[in-house]
Amino acid sequence: MKLSFQSLDLKLKHTFQIARESRNIQNNIVVLLEDEDGTSGLGEAAPTSFFGEDVNSVTKVLSDCIKLLRNKDSFLIEDISTLLKTRFPNDAAARAAIDIALYDLVGKKLKIPLYKFLGLSRPKTKATSFTIGIDTIEKMCKKVEDVKDFPILKIKVGIKNDIEILRELRKITKAVFRVDANTGWTVDEAIKKLNIMEGLGVELVEQPFPVGSVEALKKLKKHVKIPVFADEDVKESKDIPVLSDAVDGINIKLMKSGGIREAIRIIHTAQAHNLKIMIGCNIESSISITAAAHLTTLADYVDLDGHLLVTNDPYAGVAIDKGRLTLPKDNGLGVLQKPA
Repeated sequence: MKLSFQSLDLKLKHTFQIARESRNIQNNIVVLLEDEDGTSGLGEAAPTSFFGEDVNSVTKVLSDCIKLLRNKDSFLIEDISTLLKTRFPNDAAARAAIDIALYDLVGKKLKIPLYKFLGLSRPKTKATSFTIGIDTIEKMCKKVEDVKDFPILKIKVGIKNDIEILRELRKITKAVFRVDANTGWTVDEAIKKLNIMEGLGVELVEQPFPVGSVEALKKLKKHVKIPVFADEDVKESKDIPVLSDAVDGINIKLMKSGGIREAIRIIHTAQAHNLKIMIGCNIESSISITAAAHLTTLADYVDLDGHLLVTNDPYAGVAIDKGRLTLPKDNGLGVLQKPA
């Protein structure tokens, strides 16, 4: 296989702010894998500094992989995944880009869509949440008005006036609320706020505490009725057992898991521990968002809106109408480059 890659700088519609950071551009990298017969597959890396990755680290890994993958059989996805994990254990987003491209490539060679290659039925139309980043209350209200067709909103919280924000947003929408604190709360703060948020129509909360706060999560679970989901705490299937008594569900992202292969392993492990499944994303183009959308048959909740937060997504894949996802019908991922 021949591996090539190029940068993809996604421009955000609004400054994207969460409890620990803000940004206006997401620097991603697109991977192209080409087989000897001319069949090609697309993948994408959307690195985050929280997990120690950026475009420079991804570029280094992908450069090393040009020679590493040169004589590999594209059908040996498990072997390649194991090899990459051994060589680059801390570079999940870079591995995800190659993994996604492999699945796209093999699906095209077999002339079937990704979900069918994975042994799944075509996902039924599911609603995704739409993310409302932290901002002034006035601007957050404007963002909500702009996406009034979406039935589910994920509100970024983790600041002092969380409750005030939710109360104002509730005045202008009947949408289901999910909240994501991105590690921004203390235990006492989370208990107090979530018990108030229950009356504001909050369906679930993601990652209230810093990574590794298992005892804090257990305490929170005992004192609130709103389901608690782990996000940053879950990267691999081996992370699940320790969390099984501490949370109600997990958020899986291809950029954390290193791609589709490990994401499915995480899903099966979590289901064995009676945990609910959310499939989420970073700020990404339609390449990796569509890849994740092929897995939604296995999900209880969907949060695949990363490509909707940018102005210059150069690809077309999964379609979203009034918040509901519909997969493309082409083989592999089904992603195509938009006309220039």
